[in-house]
Amino acid sequence: MKMGLIGLGKMGHNMRERLRAHGHDVVGFDPHVASADVDTLAQLVSGLDVPRTVWVMVPHGQPTRRTVEELAGLLDPGDLVIEGGNSRFTDDQLHAEQLAARGIDYLDCGVSGGVWGREIGYALMVGGDTTVVQRAMPLFEALLPEGELAKCFVHAGPVGAGHFAKMVHNGVEYGLMQAYAEGYELLNAQDLVTDVRGVLEAWTAGTVVRSWLLDLLVEALAADPGLTDISGYVADSGEGRWTVEEAIAHSVPIPVISAALFARFASQQPDSPAMKAVSALRNQFGGHAMQKVAL
Repeated sequence: MKMGLIGLGKMGHNMRERLRAHGHDVVGFDPHVASADVDTLAQLVSGLDVPRTVWVMVPHGQPTRRTVEELAGLLDPGDLVIEGGNSRFTDDQLHAEQLAARGIDYLDCGVSGGVWGREIGYALMVGGDTTVVQRAMPLFEALLPEGELAKCFVHAGPVGAGHFAKMVHNGVEYGLMQAYAEGYELLNAQDLVTDVRGVLEAWTAGTVVRSWLLDLLVEALAADPGLTDISGYVADSGEGRWTVEEAIAHSVPIPVISAALFARFASQQPDSPAMKAVSALRNQFGGHAMQKVAL
């Protein structure tokens, strides 16, 4: 199958190469990288066989909205847009309506696999019409890991369901990473434990807390045993916030994911205003000492 792929960042580039390795003819476009196959979006569209399939892998929000809007003016009825970034599911519904007005099909696809996906494949969570999903299955199958389909692919529901599933996936990821990180810090705090990395590695096979994330933490500690080259600043890219917002909207308690999100907020503060207030209050009611800012 010949297709277009917009966005050749690390994920998009690796997806293009995996698709090509599985026999698909992929035309890549990205104005910000030298490895693009064409110079403009119009060239990408004009070089594809009808009916066209275009996969979008650009940052969520305005970059994706602009790309979909431009595609709406370039594609023809019967063409297909697959949005594989981390857009909010409500944006998918708007994109689908915008494209449907011109007879263009739309699927949203949550993609998980990170930088390892090119080698081992990606897990995919897709939203959209069943017949359209079936049309795109040759592409999905090329991206999936080997093995049982149900363990790495789901048609989660109508438009928006794929990205909603990926949003919750990323929220769960926040909680898992925070739990491993807190365990790592506590192990480091106890002088009795002389091989922290060894403890974590001993958990990677046979224990109930084994996971790929734990494997990656062990690898990170092998490369930098004290994590001395890494800042404690941790960004949040949107999905964690959206997960918490949706939990509030549906009255679903998610204390672990919420705490993990708030921990990221704390990491982004050079000095916490809230904790300054706590220090001041302790001094006011109990005369407890306050640590002054060094001049």
